[in-house]
Amino acid sequence: MAKKTFNEKLNYSGDLPKVETLTNPKMIERNKATTMAIVPPLEYDGLMKKIPKGKLTTIDRMMAQMAKKYKAGCACPMTAGIFVNIAANASEERGGKNITPWWRTLKKDGQLNEKYPGGIESQKTRLEQEGHTIIQKGKRYLIAEYEKKLFNY
Repeated sequence: MAKKTFNEKLNYSGDLPKVETLTNPKMIERNKATTMAIVPPLEYDGLMKKIPKGKLTTIDRMMAQMAKKYKAGCACPMTAGIFVNIAANASEERGGKNITPWWRTLKKDGQLNEKYPGGIESQKTRLEQEGHTIIQKGKRYLIAEYEKKLFNY
């Protein structure tokens, strides 16, 4: 069986979206919630496409949007990270058609995402082309004053 392309993964929803009730006390404590939305990759792609040039978002902000949309206490952080990466790679796979500006989606605290296509260097180059200043703290790369550039959904 052939391996699925990123675009096939992006467009596959399975039984999603769904809201699960959390019963494990550690999960409830970690997520500060008793319900968790698990949302398909295409919905994260849709949020990423809303971010205009010069603006930014974080995976955490997108998760908060999904939790709000589905009236859940939180959104699944594991699937969010995976699905944002799928959206980024699917955009690159399309090669200039129907682009998702994935480089505008940061990790927590304004950090660049090493798992994106081309790694940190690719994201850094695209963000600098849009006028953002990148700073390095140890091994991490961050957007200077990213909070001032966040997009309001």
